[in-house]
Amino acid sequence: MENQTVRTRFAPSPTGFMHVGNLRTALYEYLIAKSQGGTFVLRIEDTDQERFVEGATDVIYHTLQQVGLQHDEGPDIGGEYGPYVQSKRKDIYLPYAQQLIKEGKAYYCFCSKERLASLHDENGLGGYDRHCRDLPQEEVDKLLQSGTPWVIRQKMPIEGSTTFTDSVFGDITIENNELEDQILIKSDGYPTYNFANVIDDHLMHITHVVRGCEYLTSTPKYNLLYEAFDWEVPTYVHLPLIMGRNADGSTSKLSKRHGSTGFEDLVKEGYLPEAIVNYIALLGWAPKGTQELFTLNELAQNFNIEGISKSPAVFDYDKLTWMNGEYIKKMPQQEFIQKAMPYFCEVFGDAEKDWTILADVLQPRVLKLPDIPEMIAFFKEIPDYGEDIFINKKSKANLENAPVMLEAAIADLEALTDWSVASLHENLLNLAKKLEVKNGVLLWPVRVAAAGQTVTPGGAMEILSLLGKEESLHRLQAGLDKLKK
Repeated sequence: MENQTVRTRFAPSPTGFMHVGNLRTALYEYLIAKSQGGTFVLRIEDTDQERFVEGATDVIYHTLQQVGLQHDEGPDIGGEYGPYVQSKRKDIYLPYAQQLIKEGKAYYCFCSKERLASLHDENGLGGYDRHCRDLPQEEVDKLLQSGTPWVIRQKMPIEGSTTFTDSVFGDITIENNELEDQILIKSDGYPTYNFANVIDDHLMHITHVVRGCEYLTSTPKYNLLYEAFDWEVPTYVHLPLIMGRNADGSTSKLSKRHGSTGFEDLVKEGYLPEAIVNYIALLGWAPKGTQELFTLNELAQNFNIEGISKSPAVFDYDKLTWMNGEYIKKMPQQEFIQKAMPYFCEVFGDAEKDWTILADVLQPRVLKLPDIPEMIAFFKEIPDYGEDIFINKKSKANLENAPVMLEAAIADLEALTDWSVASLHENLLNLAKKLEVKNGVLLWPVRVAAAGQTVTPGGAMEILSLLGKEESLHRLQAGLDKLKK
């Protein structure tokens, strides 16, 4: 396939939410195509009607849109090889299965569910015993004419082995006696996932098939179908598992016990779509150099299959949180204010504030936007605090000089008419000079009295400005009263 245009496809089943593993598969397929000037196709695989979830297709579209993975062909935009929804391609598959029957490579199987269940009970494995593989043609015709339910199975080789090459894991060999005669067409007339996959990938000229390494052992089934039709086998790219860290330090396959595993859930927790994409790109792929923060375009420019590791990748929520904070820092301030506004309103209600002040102090510190209300809750209601918060060795603030500083600050600020950060800054620093103390001796008690806590985003001037003159003086006086008791 060296001279062909690279064509990849993301072929999700509409069975629920978008797991980070599915999203990583979609991302790598997109990057493999775009890094080589290829085409990225979206195909909806809905042949498993029992697992279909209403609204799940919309989740797929919405997720791809949020993360910027724009497909070049798909159900919503069409393309040369549509339709791109498997249920709308239903009539395509049966003739291909019947072709294999004519060529002696597949057969009708009439075994009932009860018989198959009894096989499972007998050997505990559930493997099909090829009961219908060599039925006389007269018996097959008779059963078909009588309306006996059937499926179509492929005749798998019984001896030897099947070897294929994967771009990540190298050569993989599976003994053929481990392969069951797989079903191609189910009793409801729909193709199985494996069969429809091969037919559609061939008809859509897919050159690279990307999926999780848990499908490695299924690949011979696909290859035997390609061989049966004498079709060219695509390039396989199997991705390493995504693991989660357990409480005891061990790892196991990522699941909800480790944390959120769905894209939407991560977004609800405050992770930005672009940070999620950047992070999952690094789950199993190592870029050259030390760069960790990539835009989607930068990922496409730098991505290469050779950088994909076969070792499992551990989903590190702390690393994702750090990366999210870096993306927040890089936002234009007005975008930050817009995204943070619902959280500002939880604390300030409908009050109008100079939001740039809040953005200046929060944007360098916030790791996830939903953390904002807790970080600034003291603006809404001052916490109950003890007088020991006025003690700070570094600022040389103590219980003796704190009341003196607060009294002086209250007297000075009462006369102030311009309550801007710049004006408060100039006034308080001039007051510290007048009192002949270092800035921290004055500003520490002012800040903690205004906030009621020792750790705050921003300093005394920003807090006083956002509180407003009346509330600021009220809080400073309450702090002074507490110290004088």
